[in-house]
Amino acid sequence: MKIKTAIVCVGRLREAFYRDAAAEYVKRLQRFGGLSVAECADLPEPKNASAADIGRIVRLEGVSILERIAPRDHVIALAADGKPMDSPSFAGLLASIAQGGAPRAVFVIGGSNGLSADVMRRADGTLSFSPMTFPHQLARIMLLEQLYRANKILAGETYHK
Repeated sequence: MKIKTAIVCVGRLREAFYRDAAAEYVKRLQRFGGLSVAECADLPEPKNASAADIGRIVRLEGVSILERIAPRDHVIALAADGKPMDSPSFAGLLASIAQGGAPRAVFVIGGSNGLSADVMRRADGTLSFSPMTFPHQLARIMLLEQLYRANKILAGETYHK
C-alpha cells in the first residue's frame, strides 16, 4: 500500500548529522509513495519575550503551516499531549488514512513554542512519541524513522524490533 506523506515543520535541520539522517530516510521512503518536507520559518523570539510576543510568533508560524496544507489532506499534529501509539498502531493509522481517500497524510511539527490553536483545530488527529521533550530536529528524525518502519510493516517486510 502506497500513501503520499508530507511533513510540514517549523525550522530547518541545522546540524549535518540531522540532515544526513533525514536524507537517508527520505531516500528510503521514496519506494513507498514518496515524502515531501516543507520547512516554515522559525521566527525569532525576542529576548525577554512576553506571552503576547510568543502568542504572536505561534500564530504567524501557524499561518505558514496552514498555507502548506491542502483542504483534503489528513493532518496529524505532533504534540506533547498527543496520542501515544506503538509502531504497528502507527502503521495501522497510515493504512486507515490511505483507505479513507485522503490524497496525503501530513504530519505537522511546530516550533519551540508549540502549534497554534488554528493548526490544532485543522488537525484530524494528534501523535506523541513520549511524554519527554525532544528537540524539534530530533522529533523530525524520529518521525521519519517511524514512517519508514510503518511502511515496511504495511509492505509485509521485516524490520528489526
